[in-house]
Amino acid sequence: MSMKTGQQYIDGINQAKPCVWLDGKPVKGKISKHTAFRGVMKTQAALYDLQHQEKLKPVMSYESPDTGQPVGMSFLRPKTREDLITRRTMMEIWANVHHGFLGRAPDYMNTAMMSFYSAADVLNEHHPQFAENLKQYYAYCRDHDITLSHVFIQPQISRYGDTLTFLGEEAVTTRILEKTSEGIIVSGAFLLATQGVTADELLVYPSPAPGTNENSPYAFMFAVPNNLKGISFICRQSLVLGDSSFNFPLSSRYEEMDTLVVFDHVLVPWDRVFICGDQIMVFRMFKDSHFHTHVNHQIICKNIAKTEFVLGTIQYLIEVLEIEGHLHVLEKAAEVMLTLESLKSFLIASEVNASLDQWGTMVPDPAPLTAASNLFPKVFPRMLEIVQLLGVSGIIMIPSENDYSSPVSADLSKYLRGLGSAAKENTALFRLAWELSASSFGGREALYERFFFGNTFTVTNRFYQSYGYKEICLQKVKNFLNQRKKNTDET
Repeated sequence: MSMKTGQQYIDGINQAKPCVWLDGKPVKGKISKHTAFRGVMKTQAALYDLQHQEKLKPVMSYESPDTGQPVGMSFLRPKTREDLITRRTMMEIWANVHHGFLGRAPDYMNTAMMSFYSAADVLNEHHPQFAENLKQYYAYCRDHDITLSHVFIQPQISRYGDTLTFLGEEAVTTRILEKTSEGIIVSGAFLLATQGVTADELLVYPSPAPGTNENSPYAFMFAVPNNLKGISFICRQSLVLGDSSFNFPLSSRYEEMDTLVVFDHVLVPWDRVFICGDQIMVFRMFKDSHFHTHVNHQIICKNIAKTEFVLGTIQYLIEVLEIEGHLHVLEKAAEVMLTLESLKSFLIASEVNASLDQWGTMVPDPAPLTAASNLFPKVFPRMLEIVQLLGVSGIIMIPSENDYSSPVSADLSKYLRGLGSAAKENTALFRLAWELSASSFGGREALYERFFFGNTFTVTNRFYQSYGYKEICLQKVKNFLNQRKKNTDET
């Protein structure tokens, strides 16, 4: 098998039949027919179909070194700057289809798997078989176009594992319970398996924690099908309020379900285990693979597309409301334009200054990408606020699609029109502005982007610690002061 089509993606999810709970009831039947999942599955199916368009194949695919078949470009391990640009071109095409609203579009995890694969040899130091497992799994995902999600955040109560044990209560931190001849047995839970239900498999790895224990039950990395015995998904409330793309233009297409994933004595086969017990290797895998840098390269493409969409919405509001002559309005729009141009500059700079790592992988310059990952969580809520400030009462007074085929349609057409726009056109725009900035879907988007890579302190600290140019700036000032001292001594 090579690149899958949209229908193959849908069929695969439907055939898997994972254990899914939503609103207190098990989800039965085809996942693709359920209101909570069908919109995002249809959108992702369209992404997979793009891979098969003849004119796009050169940028959407490359030849598998193992099978000779075309495989998705987001699996490509870049070895040149040209490879990075080719990958980015492919990611931009997908991002412009979902307009940046799919935080877990398939190319995100494809990129993550590529980064881990590129550094798999770090595992050879202590666990050669795990290194081979990781390489084989990457090849499997690439050649079968596996749709992946991942889990790494655990419930807050998991922080108190030792305390609960001391109090005589059951520890809830996800852990390895037992090692058998068949594999490892794992129990626990993870939060925020975004699109876990609408993916084929899960990559599971707790966030790296300080420590040197080589036999920790809390340190592991593995991958499993999402329908493996003992795995269940508990969904949050769906944010899809209806199927109408007029009433709900965003959630009907892009609502990514978040779930609590419970592992109840799950047997993970040894060939799916990549790290087992080694805390140092969990940390090194993230560091040596340049995971954050590679996925940031994908994420910034998503964020550029999202910013363009918000800017387009703002410009449409300005046009319909005929408020382009107000300087405070233009100032607000310019804020979003500045963000857009900054993100585009960060992206290009990361590619121009890319360099080969110890494994021979071309890695984008992390500095501009990490700067982008610090900037976007701060400015995205502001962008949504600008939509609210410009849309004002129009975002509140939003009739439904059915109202325009009812006896009150004439009143709506009379009173909700603009000087140059029809009432129904205006309502469609304001419903978009509402769902983007003031609905439960929009609230989830704002929160998701705010904490995409962690809390502000974590993300900022990561930037500070990795920013090598600060030492150059420091030395410039020291040289400047030393030169003054030298000049003083000479006189």
